[in-house]
Amino acid sequence: MKKSESLFPAKVLLFGEYGILENSSGLSIPHNFYKGTLKLHYKFNKIHKNEEILSSNYKIKKYYNFLSFLKKKQILKKLNLKQLYQDIQNGLFFHSNIPQGYGLGSSGALVAAIYDKYAKNKLKKCFINENIIILKKIFSQMESFFHIKSSGIDPLICYLNLPLLIRSKTDISIIKIPKKRKGKGAIFLLNSGIPSKTSSVIKIFLEKLKNNKFKKILKEEFIIYNEKCIENFLKEDFKILLKNVKKLSTWVFYHFRPMIPKNIYEIWEEGLLNNIHYLKLCGSGGGGFILGFTPNYNISKKKLKQYTMEVLFRF
Repeated sequence: MKKSESLFPAKVLLFGEYGILENSSGLSIPHNFYKGTLKLHYKFNKIHKNEEILSSNYKIKKYYNFLSFLKKKQILKKLNLKQLYQDIQNGLFFHSNIPQGYGLGSSGALVAAIYDKYAKNKLKKCFINENIIILKKIFSQMESFFHIKSSGIDPLICYLNLPLLIRSKTDISIIKIPKKRKGKGAIFLLNSGIPSKTSSVIKIFLEKLKNNKFKKILKEEFIIYNEKCIENFLKEDFKILLKNVKKLSTWVFYHFRPMIPKNIYEIWEEGLLNNIHYLKLCGSGGGGFILGFTPNYNISKKKLKQYTMEVLFRF
């Protein structure tokens, strides 16, 4: 396969939304149903132009300006921007089925693709912690164009295409996740039908962090629930996992309300009250996909029949 045809998957952050920005744990997995690749459209200057190509090419052009700024400031040095500019003029675009604004890392996949194609002396997809941390730092700088503040995890997942366990900013490891089973329980994606602007909801979070009381309960409650969920999932203790996800879901419902799409409030609360399923943010929230955890997927599917759902994991 040619470099220009390299495919970069979407990602799902199972646990760690917002907490990662505060140097706490996270668990992220690639989602290969959705993917993207950089392509050159050689008929770019013809009269009939595809809307997807035009839109993507324009966005990459704006992104190129940002990368040029980083390079001038000596923040980002090792990208072949001359070649990138030439390819943009020749119709470079990102051909992708990853929905934008849905929490699946559409910008992360683009960043990974740009790095893969244009980085000079790029770090290979090796699994040494030191190299992973260097890559994460590079991706954090590159993705900040899209999200104000980026952990760099999304592009890292899209680039490596392997599950990552994040313990801190300097402790990230590739792991094996439990094998999928054929049980009644499931982790699923629920489509809210509303795209999210990640930068807007991250602004809300950063404002909340200025409140010391909020910062305290984030560390003493949210981060602890989150870490227990990761531990339960990796140990395949799904019964306890559901109990801890309920605590996490309840906390998010009361403290991250602006990040929950309004059309999801009622089913979120109903799931908690009746123990049907427990919902949580998929990434930054504000719209897009919501993650669901249920002891019985068939019951949840009937309750949520008006929504598009997709199973990620059975247990």
